[in-house]
Amino acid sequence: MRDPLPDDAATLPPLPAAVRELIEAGCAAWDVPLDERMLAALDAHARLLLAWTAAINLTSVRDPERLAVAHVLDSLSAVPPIRRWIGAAPRLADIGSGGGYPGLPLAIVLPASRAVLVESVAKKARFLEVAAAAVGRALATDGVVPELEVERRRAEALAGPGGRRATFDLVTVRAVGSLARVAELGLPLLRPGGLLVVWKRDGGDGSLQAEVDDARATITRLGGDVPRVESVSTPPGISGLEGHRLVLTQAGPAGAAASRGSRLLG
Repeated sequence: MRDPLPDDAATLPPLPAAVRELIEAGCAAWDVPLDERMLAALDAHARLLLAWTAAINLTSVRDPERLAVAHVLDSLSAVPPIRRWIGAAPRLADIGSGGGYPGLPLAIVLPASRAVLVESVAKKARFLEVAAAAVGRALATDGVVPELEVERRRAEALAGPGGRRATFDLVTVRAVGSLARVAELGLPLLRPGGLLVVWKRDGGDGSLQAEVDDARATITRLGGDVPRVESVSTPPGISGLEGHRLVLTQAGPAGAAASRGSRLLG
């Protein structure tokens, strides 16, 4: 029988010092403050992910320093626009959360008042429960802890009867489907004025803009504003975020999208 997978990051080997240095340098470049509680929580999540991924393949990234950039900093790159658009302490839903990125780092650093990690694959959901508990313990040393919850069901079910339609301030989606499909899943979960943030990459071949253009009709039908594409600035001395983009769409009443979109983007 396989040994039980760890549920306490303190029992695992420490990460290289360079991991913390990368995270601190990236966040400093984006003017995203971090305290010791946040760093401890980010560390606990990353240690557990690396320990579990050999067994259930949560990520192809096995090098801790690469994980710091490709997962942690990539997730936290959305903090500045989220704060600019919707402010502090949002209620967050992370669709297709998988290994917990971007949902857990955002819950830690924004911080979120509540974060629901949506994952239908049972083994991934189990990891998320373990990681969320570890994050909660790390944050509980001092200060307010976000309410962390794992939803073991498909995102489509959240907007249905008995679900959570129009209850979130923020919905995040990373590496899950086309923008049109993501809009169909995410926009119904947002309250009016809430924000959908989608992680994408721009290869410079026009495919991202084509994907955004293809999604416009779906977004408009669902009452969303004109989607805005923001580049992720690459912190000095850190590589691995080139070409990363955030697509942001604000939810609103049907018919109000055009006026609100022009106001935000102007």
